[in-house]
Amino acid sequence: MSKALFLDRDGIINVDHGYVYKIEDFEFVEGIFDLCRLAIDKGYQIFVITNQAGIARGYYDKTAFEVLSKWMVDAFAERGITITKVYYCPHHPSKGVNKYVMSCDCRKPEPGMIKQAQQEYAIDLVESIFVGDKVSDMQAASKAGIKTRILVDSRYTNEPLLEQIADVIRLDELNKADKFIK
Repeated sequence: MSKALFLDRDGIINVDHGYVYKIEDFEFVEGIFDLCRLAIDKGYQIFVITNQAGIARGYYDKTAFEVLSKWMVDAFAERGITITKVYYCPHHPSKGVNKYVMSCDCRKPEPGMIKQAQQEYAIDLVESIFVGDKVSDMQAASKAGIKTRILVDSRYTNEPLLEQIADVIRLDELNKADKFIK
């Protein structure tokens, strides 16, 4: 079995400007490439696990998201970093304008996307790491059995549930996460 570095997208890979779906609005977070290079050097595969409720809300469609994702994966590849796969949830349980308004098991805090990656790539979740900026990222990782969960300080870290997640590692900056990659 292999180990994985799971990354949320908005707020971890790119600056979270809210519903980013255009290349011209995509701004990489400082330190993300170094973190990913280190993970690959330590034997991790890299996966993106992202909620994309903008699809359910009609702000953009799956095609726009997939075009941006391909561009992002290519930008990593140009720097010698392979993103194995991007998993995304287009659903929202209550808000939206199309067929993606529904409850599902893939939208974080549910672990569906992580479990799908585990099944498709034989990942040892206990040896894997999840880096996110929201409590829902940590909850999905916990439900999937990922022990190392890194919560990067963001505008979301004031959420009330934060204090209930005892083994979350709070960081001021993404570039400090490298000490947890072994």
